[in-house]
Amino acid sequence: MPPSSRPPASAVRLDRLLAWARARLGDREDAVAVLGAALGLSRTQCLARPETPLAGAALRRAVAAVRACRRGLPLAYWLGEWAFHELTLAVNPATLVPRPDTERLVERALVLGDALGRRPRVVDLGTGSGCIALALARQRPRWRITAVDSSTAALAVARVNAARLGLGGIRWRLSDWWAALPGECFELILSNPPYVATADPHFPDLVHEPRRALHGGPDGLRAVERLLADSAAHLAPGGVLLIEIGYNQAPRALALARRHGWVGLRVHPDLAGRPRLLEAHRRALPPRR
Repeated sequence: MPPSSRPPASAVRLDRLLAWARARLGDREDAVAVLGAALGLSRTQCLARPETPLAGAALRRAVAAVRACRRGLPLAYWLGEWAFHELTLAVNPATLVPRPDTERLVERALVLGDALGRRPRVVDLGTGSGCIALALARQRPRWRITAVDSSTAALAVARVNAARLGLGGIRWRLSDWWAALPGECFELILSNPPYVATADPHFPDLVHEPRRALHGGPDGLRAVERLLADSAAHLAPGGVLLIEIGYNQAPRALALARRHGWVGLRVHPDLAGRPRLLEAHRRALPPRR
């Protein structure tokens, strides 16, 4: 594969293209993932068919994907879609790219919701692409789900995803957290809020994703604390609050939760075993006299 930035006109073997991509992306697995996505090949196909010739539109698409990812553009934005919990979702720079770790929130919500009855009221605060709400709606079509975001553009993407997937039962609301839901209560309150701290060393790598959905203030906990402060008034008796937090934020998040009167606190691990999902319960109300 020639080093020129101009796509080669003649056919190139897949193994040479892979070597070129690896040299530019710095990692073999990243190169395989990008080329596989661009060419519609599985990891096994990329590695098992080194002699496969590539030319024309397929080669141009692969080269464009590598160059975009080398500039830091998430592959999901280049593709315009991404997989999450067995769904394929449209994504663009108005929304975060759904992460595998957020699937743990969905899985825990399914367990908790099943214990709360056949039709629990569920709200997804900061829904973005709609990934959490849509994954739950696909698995539990009887649940009463509301999804909220403060971004008109993000909600538009979420609605597109709902239409594409044929999941029409979700109530979408444009709102700054609870502002558009006065007096409403839910058995499950879920959120993947902005929690990246200002000085987090990973922040510069996320420049292509929406800052409003990432930046959680100096310590990363600004939105988390707001949710802990405001959500008790919207949680039905016996309900549960689930918040995704940063990998190093569990001690401070637990302290904030206790300060705001939450009980039954648990922190669940992400796929790498790091504390990532805060579970909190509402303190029981005193009996009426």
